[in-house]
Amino acid sequence: MTVPPRDFADRPRSPGEGVEPPREGAGTPADGTAAPAPDPAGQPHDLLSELLRSVRLSGERMAVYAPSGPFSVGFSGVGTLHLVEEGEVLLRIDGAPRAERARHGDVILLPRGDAHHISGTGEPAPATPLTPAVPVAPAARIAAPDGSDGSTPQDAAAPGPPRWLCGTFTIGDPRASHLLASLPPVIVLRGGGGPALEGLEVARRMILLEMESPSQGSAVMVARILDLLFIQILRAWAAGTGAEPNWLAGALDPQIGPALGAVHRDPGHDWSVEELARTCSLSRSAFSARFAARVGKPPATYLAHVRLDAAADLLRGTSLAVGAVGDRVGYTSEAAFSRAFKQRYGRSPALWRRDARAGAGTVP
Repeated sequence: MTVPPRDFADRPRSPGEGVEPPREGAGTPADGTAAPAPDPAGQPHDLLSELLRSVRLSGERMAVYAPSGPFSVGFSGVGTLHLVEEGEVLLRIDGAPRAERARHGDVILLPRGDAHHISGTGEPAPATPLTPAVPVAPAARIAAPDGSDGSTPQDAAAPGPPRWLCGTFTIGDPRASHLLASLPPVIVLRGGGGPALEGLEVARRMILLEMESPSQGSAVMVARILDLLFIQILRAWAAGTGAEPNWLAGALDPQIGPALGAVHRDPGHDWSVEELARTCSLSRSAFSARFAARVGKPPATYLAHVRLDAAADLLRGTSLAVGAVGDRVGYTSEAAFSRAFKQRYGRSPALWRRDARAGAGTVP
């Protein structure tokens, strides 16, 4: 394994290069907290918005599923969220050893599009394919395995049979795979989660209103609300106590978020740990420890991944030579860049570019 150099680049730093003068009044209070570093406009850098814009999230379809008998519905190859309205369901990632039980009020997000099945809590039933999801207009129910629509006159009031909303979304930029890969395959927010879920409830009601009384623009409305739900779920999950370390938790942390923002704004800069720590008004040791605790990897590793992800985007979308791409993201040696790229992607930059343009490029 190649050990990242101290300054995260393969070129030496010139004396004083990249060193920012201390900001007036900057420093770390006695309690160890620090205010977010502002961007050039004087506002804290909103890394989450920047990342979400870069991946071009797009809500697609919304449907209601209310089967009346045993069922097992399969989903595959698309980001999915489920909002359990009534009853209980079991969710199982294909090949996973255990299922996740979700009840009335729970919200489930599968951000990476992992193949999974939703089934009842009773006897198992043959899988029922769900491709594609039912369009918004009219407000249709997905057919139950027996061919009926699964509805009853008492459906809205009956708490027993399962009923849930299912939404799908796409990610327009392949770079999103890198960001989503650090998230768990299934994110579950339990009902009754307090203020963090209040926004989700508002969005849910808006979707139901559009589905029950569709009119001009309803399809676009629901798609935008799906975008909103995706963001709210991620934000509520990352802010919770049970979330594993990941880039989103770091982005939302006011003490290290400025460093993540700086790295994403300029991945090719010759960053050092000390310089990144200064953007957060933290000491080097305090910054490194907090970064690893929130993001799940050291600053050097995270920066290396961001650089190589940016390089992959340049290889896919531009005609820059391999050496020029490497230089753009912080490598002055084409050989060093090629080694690092192959270690992350399994192929040389030239081969990866060829396959990506042919439609065969994948992002691990």
